[in-house]
Amino acid sequence: MVVVPCPEGVAMERRGTWLILSVWALLSAGAAGTPAAEPAREADPADWPQFHGPRRDNLSSDTNLLKRWPPAGPRVIWRAEGIGDGYATVAIAAGRIYTAGNIDRRTVITALDLSGKRLWRAENGPAYRRTQPGARATPTIAAGKLYHLNGDGDVLCLDARTGKRLWGVNILKRFAGRNVQWGLCESLLVDGGKVFCCPGGKEVGLAALDAETGKTVWTCTDVGEKPGYVSPIVVAWKGLRQVVTVMSGSAVGVSAETGKLLWKYPHAVKYEANIVTPIHHEGHLALFGTWGRGATLLRLHVDGQACTVKEVWRTTELDNEHGGVVLVDGYLYGQADGDHKRPHWACLELKTGKTTYSVKGVPGRSGSLTWADGMLYLLGDRGTVALVPPSPEGFRIVSRFQLPKQERGASWAHPVVCGGRLYLRHGRFLYAYDVRAK
Repeated sequence: MVVVPCPEGVAMERRGTWLILSVWALLSAGAAGTPAAEPAREADPADWPQFHGPRRDNLSSDTNLLKRWPPAGPRVIWRAEGIGDGYATVAIAAGRIYTAGNIDRRTVITALDLSGKRLWRAENGPAYRRTQPGARATPTIAAGKLYHLNGDGDVLCLDARTGKRLWGVNILKRFAGRNVQWGLCESLLVDGGKVFCCPGGKEVGLAALDAETGKTVWTCTDVGEKPGYVSPIVVAWKGLRQVVTVMSGSAVGVSAETGKLLWKYPHAVKYEANIVTPIHHEGHLALFGTWGRGATLLRLHVDGQACTVKEVWRTTELDNEHGGVVLVDGYLYGQADGDHKRPHWACLELKTGKTTYSVKGVPGRSGSLTWADGMLYLLGDRGTVALVPPSPEGFRIVSRFQLPKQERGASWAHPVVCGGRLYLRHGRFLYAYDVRAK
């Protein structure tokens, strides 16, 4: 792995060459060895331990960040390569950074320290090499352990500090599951000592595994659909805790304790491309579907340990493909694919579904985003990075820069803001930018 630190005040775009200060390890798996023993650290509330952060709402707790970037973009702290090819973003916990990528013919998990130095590598089965090859899911860190799902159904549990394998299981084999056109993509959800997953079999649609052993805790046998590409969330409302996700053709809510199917809402999308993580807010669920499906708001009706849903509104706007949507101060922000005909960025009022703006915005066919310290951080699939204040009154870019053209293909990994840094992954490269206000 090559790590390239950048001196204070020098932006990547202004430099003709890279100053390579350190080469820590070979690219071959396992070359870094096992790190020396060190005291265990408790998870910091400001960490980003899983896909879309600690609450899976894609809202960072960072403060005191820049409200405008220098013309060439924020300062580059380091660039790391050798993480493999893929679309997984980063998880950050206890001073370490984790991601996944294809290296040769294997799916490989890589752990870095905050300087970008590789600490360890571990394999999780074969590399996904079919349509749009590359690692999909982001690792999840919980109680000192790392959990990851590869594109072919291998669930792996590692010691997050050392990379030591603790257990593994293939959920497609165990539960007679079915893979999907672009490979399994869910970033595993861990809650209450259980790992939730979606094998999508004709019999077992969802399952919960014991987080310590990998043994089956429960299965949900009432769904009958193939998986979607969605990373699920836990919804705690009116005393009921449920796992909410979107399968190939329906959104579902399942009891987190028993696996009982609580409700099912039709959500058919062309090519079964349900990809976007739902958003929960005060007993309401926002769902999003590409190819003109649009956005939908459901209301949860909880009665003891039972739950039903009712549609509040639905619009064909904000038909987000895979870049995610955030909810800020009662408004939904994200990129819409316009039925794959008119890509644009949009804002909807959560309460009514009313569109407040619909603009071209950041270039690209698709785009992802995150929110931190009162600002939206946008990443277009052509590598344009933009800073936008969230406002239903209009779309206004206050700063932008371009990712280095060191990698081919679309930049689909979602941006992360954590610890005063903006992390951007494009293929085999991970960049750390300093976005702290001075």
